[in-house]
Amino acid sequence: MTGDRHRVVVTGLGVVTSIGTGVDAFAAGLRAGRSGAKPITAFDTTGFAYSNACEITDFDPGAWITEQSPDGLGRAAQFAVAASRMAVADAGLTEEQVRGVRSLVSVGTTDGESRDLDHLTGLQVTGGDDVLDAVVARRVWPGRLSAGIVRELGLEDVETVTVPTACAAGNYAVGYGYDAISSGDVEMALCGGADALCRKTFTGFYRLGTIAPDVCRPFDADRQGILTGEGAGILLMESLESALARGARIYAEVLGYGLSCDASHPVAPDRDSIARCITAAHRNAGIDAADVDFISAHGTGTKANDVTEVGAIRQVFGDELPRTVSIKSMIGHTMGAASALASAACALALRDGFIPPTVNHRTTDPECAVDCVPNEAVDADLRVVQNNGLAFGGNNAVLVLGRWDTATDAAPVPTAA
Repeated sequence: MTGDRHRVVVTGLGVVTSIGTGVDAFAAGLRAGRSGAKPITAFDTTGFAYSNACEITDFDPGAWITEQSPDGLGRAAQFAVAASRMAVADAGLTEEQVRGVRSLVSVGTTDGESRDLDHLTGLQVTGGDDVLDAVVARRVWPGRLSAGIVRELGLEDVETVTVPTACAAGNYAVGYGYDAISSGDVEMALCGGADALCRKTFTGFYRLGTIAPDVCRPFDADRQGILTGEGAGILLMESLESALARGARIYAEVLGYGLSCDASHPVAPDRDSIARCITAAHRNAGIDAADVDFISAHGTGTKANDVTEVGAIRQVFGDELPRTVSIKSMIGHTMGAASALASAACALALRDGFIPPTVNHRTTDPECAVDCVPNEAVDADLRVVQNNGLAFGGNNAVLVLGRWDTATDAAPVPTAA
């Protein structure tokens, strides 16, 4: 980074997942290799041969949403608002402090409020075009995922963005926040992603033949596909100067990110495009591939994704691959929340010195031969981690985080020009 650009750090995390809500519960779930897989209760699965997902069954929106009616928000927006409140509290900030600075709210999503669209479509199918649930119809707008956060926290001097780049949207949103803080446009950013389990997405992946019948097994020779999931991950980011001035606890520094869009196929990943995205992220972060201690892969557990992604990683890293894991084996594919929750996991890994496992693993596929940290977390001295987010339409976003070392008052020293 050159000139007057600010260094950017993560000082607060908010997470809602099927393996734990809140930072401590999520961290414990990652370390334990907990699985959120269970039979779907969110909608009727009659007619499907199998119907597991990583559904959240213990979320109480009223515990977090206090300045507006939870019923005025769809489930994805409820997750996003709750995670933002958690992130603010986790950062040691009061609502008054948050309201007092120029800020950004950037939330990525794949489905928006498709769960509500499922409901409205069902009403029309059974009752005709004249049947409408007005309360649900009003909350369908996907902009409420970010606008709901602004309203809940009472933000005024704020830019509000909802990023619809599918399953890489969380990293896109975090990258947007990184640029806004590093350039000095804002002082604080709440960035991440949110999505709710819905019939539309489950059915779409099922028809593509990419839903696993039981659990998700990334990189495994017997992998059979994804499990859909839901939740939200929000990172509170600020400039390093701001964090140090208020004595904030720092999870990690955002070193940089890379984006690519090949648009070569609606659903099939492109190896060369992913490799370009990884290289762009390293260049933006000022690191070499050899500096990366582990990779949080997109790792969906489908035949095509895992082979292609590992091929792209090998294209950049050569034969010496860092450990490469997928937390989707635990929390499922949470769509727009996926890379945001993985970013939160990476920040926790840097702070606590561990690599989360890829669970449900039995035998590594020779075509995607990586050390996926099978089934049990490992302790590790981490300096730099890479988080891959890949999406339909060739939308790719790779984020690089570094450990903040309070002893030396510095982040990892870049080795690349």
